[in-house]
Amino acid sequence: MKLSDFKKELSVLDTLTFVQPNGKDVPLHFHITEAGLTTKHFIDCGGTIREEKVVNFQLWEANDFDHRLSAKKLSGIIELSEKTLNIGDFDVEIEYQTETIGRYGLNFDGKNFILVAKKTDCLAKENCGVPVEKQKVNLSDLQKVESSCFTPNSGCCN
Repeated sequence: MKLSDFKKELSVLDTLTFVQPNGKDVPLHFHITEAGLTTKHFIDCGGTIREEKVVNFQLWEANDFDHRLSAKKLSGIIELSEKTLNIGDFDVEIEYQTETIGRYGLNFDGKNFILVAKKTDCLAKENCGVPVEKQKVNLSDLQKVESSCFTPNSGCCN
């Protein structure tokens, strides 16, 4: 989700709810302890230099059960961050503490923001010899297609 989409969804919400990948809600008394721009400048295993930028928000729980972050307040935090840090319309990433600090993508289901688990991947498969995954086909399905094509009046040879 891009920052512009995040802000658009925030503008129509009264209640701010984040749901973890396991389906559990982030406790309602969370705080945003960081808002920023994260830049990752790296070289992949194929030798290509890359740069990724994401808008990052860190969700944190405290023993402060009396305060709740509103969508309007978060919109203000975003506005200040955009001005102060010169943040562009990049993908949003959420940091949240579970067993370790997790970094998540973000979706919206019409009511809740959904933390989406991120996965590692090789960015240079063609350069480092990782075989491309082949599509699996059932031989019985292949035989049906071939036999129907080569029957008289099938139309395949017209």
